[in-house]
Amino acid sequence: MTTRLTPALLAQVDQAKRDFAKAFRVLKDTRTLTATNTFQVYVRVPDSDLVLALHAPSPWADDPAIRAVVASYTGEVVLDETVEGASPLSGRKAGGNGQRYAAVFRARPEVNIVSHVHTPYLGGWASAHRVLPIRYAASQRVTLARELPIYIDRRQPEQEFIVERIVENPHTPAILEANGGATFWGESILQVGRLILLIEEGAYFQGLAEQFGGSREFGPGVLEQQWKMTGLWAEGQKLLDAAA
Repeated sequence: MTTRLTPALLAQVDQAKRDFAKAFRVLKDTRTLTATNTFQVYVRVPDSDLVLALHAPSPWADDPAIRAVVASYTGEVVLDETVEGASPLSGRKAGGNGQRYAAVFRARPEVNIVSHVHTPYLGGWASAHRVLPIRYAASQRVTLARELPIYIDRRQPEQEFIVERIVENPHTPAILEANGGATFWGESILQVGRLILLIEEGAYFQGLAEQFGGSREFGPGVLEQQWKMTGLWAEGQKLLDAAA
């Protein structure tokens, strides 16, 4: 449907590919990603029912170029840059890119990006079927959530589980996928990429702490200190007062 390929959409595709390439490079170079390069981003196309999807190239790919797919919530393919024989979405056809997180985009207008990613230590927590408490200062600094929920029962679609968790706590930025990876969401590709990096680093340190009896809750004043660094303290203080 080339009539839907407007100049604004094509400009969004170009910018998203540049941002995705940068996020992929950083996450790969810092060994945040696992060896399979599982890193996928689904981007809302404003004022439409379209999703722009980007998928990191397989480590076995002869052509490592970043390619885009644009598809609707119902699976109509508007743009497919993937090469013949490539898999744009873990074995699913290109239209699945639009359908995978359509329920999230429909229900949560504040969500512009959904990203599925496999990282070593988040994957470890996910395989243990354990909620990840956020007890690493650098991770906590960028979110008001205090934990990442775990998605275990796959009879419930992942996108429905995500919507339920956001309704329960609008500050939740991600879930762990039991026996798999993690799914993040947020405002932009680079913002979500930075979040993945910090949350994975926290999972790494907390994983190391397990051999010493496990990570502990923050000491007095830490939340105020960290949230003031990123402008979250006013809202964070309200949450703490409500929980007291």
